[in-house]
Amino acid sequence: MSSISALRELAMTTVRLPRPRKRVLILGTGRLAKELCQVLLSRQGRAFEVVGFLDKEPSRVGVRLVNPGIIGTFDQLFEVVERCKVQTIAVCLEDRRAVLPVETLLDFKAMGLEVLDGHHLYEEKSGRLSIDLIKPSALIFSTGFRRRAIVMGIKRLMDLLLSGAGLVALAPLFAIVALLIKLDSPGPVFYRQTRLGLRSQPYAIWKFRSMRHEAEKSGAQWAAPDDPRITRVGRRIRKWRIDELPQLINVLKGEMSLVGPRPERPVFVQELRGKIPYYDLRHTVRPGITGWAQIRFRYGASAADAHTKLQHDLYYLKNLSIALDCRILSQTARVVLFGKGAR
Repeated sequence: MSSISALRELAMTTVRLPRPRKRVLILGTGRLAKELCQVLLSRQGRAFEVVGFLDKEPSRVGVRLVNPGIIGTFDQLFEVVERCKVQTIAVCLEDRRAVLPVETLLDFKAMGLEVLDGHHLYEEKSGRLSIDLIKPSALIFSTGFRRRAIVMGIKRLMDLLLSGAGLVALAPLFAIVALLIKLDSPGPVFYRQTRLGLRSQPYAIWKFRSMRHEAEKSGAQWAAPDDPRITRVGRRIRKWRIDELPQLINVLKGEMSLVGPRPERPVFVQELRGKIPYYDLRHTVRPGITGWAQIRFRYGASAADAHTKLQHDLYYLKNLSIALDCRILSQTARVVLFGKGAR
């Protein structure tokens, strides 16, 4: 028994041992290079250690960019990799044709080192696409954004089954929420508002009213977490996203899906189209009650927030799958049940 206990203790100690972090060298010093470094230094990228950046200009060596700085030039790539024991090279160059040290990178690739595209690594570790830096050709020739008929068919079947079952199971909760809304403030129980859905087609979204009646009599405006227009009951049902549950009606009608980019109002879409690249790509699938942006980002209350949320939406569109939908639904369930991470 003592030997078994010793083996068990050894196994537990081994599991607790921290994994060695990969040492990463970033080729480039532009915006993508700096944003990738920030992601890798954050909690999401804790498996990596950034040793520094390489720049084409010798005069910039020593300049500190994020936390690590510029530690050499492209011509010193081989020397820096050997000296810093680099395991992964992330290529973050805006124009690779003139400056990319192709032969050296091929040698390293053949030797077993990781040579990764900066955009792909950024996407993998951040869960979003860097829409300001990525070129249209990268999206056009990407292996993502597939819409397999069987995947979309299963997704729609899930929508029908779960929305139908949800409306039946949640009927008592709907009655209680409706009563609380009527007792809390004057006005209708439900709030219907025009949103843009698949292929930018308008439809009327269903929500429990969480704001005072005629809250937008002065015109449309972004909602905020501490918006004074929100009622007492509205604040509670927003925290657990209960106000969104009537959208199961929209899902059943085929206007929405359980998972997808959140639908936006036409007035805001017109504004965001002119400010955010690739914005209309989010209209290539049905909008969702919940989505990747909702579980990864805070409450969106401005055009800047919409910009970041679109980065997450495009990640979802590129990687759309039943497995990803199930992951999003399970994390959303935690919000509804425990109020954790609510937007």
